[in-house]
This record gives sequence, structure tokens and C-alpha cells, in this order.
Amino acid sequence: MKIENYKVETFVPGEYVTELRESLNEIGALSIGGNYDNCMSVSRVIGYWRPLKGANPFEGKIGETSSEEECKVEFCCRSKVVENAIKTIRRVHPYEEPVINVFPLSNLVKYSDNNSSQL
Repeated sequence: MKIENYKVETFVPGEYVTELRESLNEIGALSIGGNYDNCMSVSRVIGYWRPLKGANPFEGKIGETSSEEECKVEFCCRSKVVENAIKTIRRVHPYEEPVINVFPLSNLVKYSDNNSSQL
């Protein structure tokens, strides 16, 4: 089975959401059908992490567990833009090691390039 659609999620500080959205939209990662773009969801979450020796953390101190509010950004995109979307997230993202999750979606739901969605 050829996977055509993916869900991508990442976690980013709130002040980076707009830049990330604009950058992803520029490469066509946030388009659904032919009549919508800038399509993504944002949820506020609490992230936890502990930088270990050798890390260069955006926030927090080596050896100490930290927590901060951050934004979970989610969007669906076509297979042809997934790799570029990951590169874009890494370019915009301030974290040394951003979490980027990519999930294949069932081909039962198709987002076309020409304004027709099918089940």
C-alpha cells in the first residue's frame, strides 16, 4: 500500500508558532484540497526534559529536570512534502533536539490537490 498522506506533530515554544506556520505554508505543507491553506492545529501542553552532559539546551540547565508550557503543532500533508516539512521544522525550531512525530494516515481518506476530498 502506498501511503499518500501523513500527520506531522511537533512541540515548539509559543513565540515560534507563527513563524513555523508561515514557513510550512510557504512549502505547501499546510494545504488541504485546492481551496484551503494554513491548515494546522495548536494545543498548549506542558513539556518536561532534562538536558544531559554535552547538551546545549534552549531552556533549562544540565542535569536538572525542567518543565514549560509549549505548543503542540499538528497538521496533515501529502507524502510529497513530508521530507521538506521536517527540514522546515528543524530550520525554524529553536530546540537542539526537536520532537517531530510523523504518522502515516490510512488511504481511505484522500486529500486531493484539486479541491475534492473523498472517503
